[in-house]
This record gives sequence, C-alpha cells and structure tokens, in this order.
Amino acid sequence: MGRSRYKILNEAYPYFHTLTVAGWQPVFTRLESVQLLFDSFIWLQENTDFRLHAYVILENHLHFIASGSEHSQRIQQFKSFTARQILDLLEQRQATTLLNYFAYYKRKHKTESHYQFWQEGSHPEEMNNDTMLMQRLDYIHNNPVKRGYVDLPEHWRYSSARAYLGKDSLLPIVLLY
Repeated sequence: MGRSRYKILNEAYPYFHTLTVAGWQPVFTRLESVQLLFDSFIWLQENTDFRLHAYVILENHLHFIASGSEHSQRIQQFKSFTARQILDLLEQRQATTLLNYFAYYKRKHKTESHYQFWQEGSHPEEMNNDTMLMQRLDYIHNNPVKRGYVDLPEHWRYSSARAYLGKDSLLPIVLLY
C-alpha cells in the first residue's frame, strides 16, 4: 500500500480519522498504552486549538472526529509522539514479540527508526454536513457494539459515547450537538 498524505482542505469543518496500528497488532489492551493516547489528546487540547469531538479506542485502532487549525500538523504530531512513547513503553516492558512485529513492518527506506508503529497514510474525511457527521458519530460509538464487546455504546470505557449522554467521559471532548 502506497503512502498517502493528509488532505485537510477546509479547516472550518471537523474531520473523521482512523489510525491503525501496523499489522493490526493489539497494543491498546493495557491501560498504560491507552493513557498515552489520552495524554497526547489532552496536551493537544490544552496547548493548541485542537478540538476532540468524539473518539473510540479499540485494541488495535482508533477513530476520532477533531477540528482546529493546522489540523494535519496536529495529527502528525499526535502520531509521532504516541508512536515514540508506546514503543518506549514496549521496550521498557521487554515486549520483544510486538517489537519484532513493528521492526518487520518498518519500510526499508525509513532509516531514522527501527520500528513502524502506525500504519502509514491517512484518509481524513471532511464532515461538511450534519448527515455525514451523525453517521460517523454513530459509527464511532457503535464500533465496540458491532464487534460484540459490549451491548451498549456507553458501556465501552474508551469512548466518548457517555459524554453524548451527559455523563462523564475519561477524555475531555467538545460535543458536536
């Protein structure tokens, strides 16, 4: 699969993103790795105009809707920082099987690193109308239900579904409605 760059054409709209761990490896099964994602989202929200509107984190990928200026740069920062932090955590934990997978997935031309954590490329979708926005919001929140992990979207711990029901979420978000 070829490399594709971020294509954020109109920063006035929120964008739907999917980030996938290389080889679909199950990294987000432990609180420590999920917390690194949370911390990075929180840092972006506190230090830039990045706004997180919805999210779901599953064992090997995440979906989210976000907005803000310099959006593509923020996503690049998020991916780069979280990859480094998670790989450092795996090295500390001596998770050699996972590290060997990430070494295998690294492209030969990438000489600055030993591993490839995130799959390359991004295909952000501009949410320029309410119908599309509601469809993606529903998709994000129902992803764990469709996989059979929970019966109701708000039961999934690593999701913004509870926030849309007026309850506390583990990660601060800016509601879309």
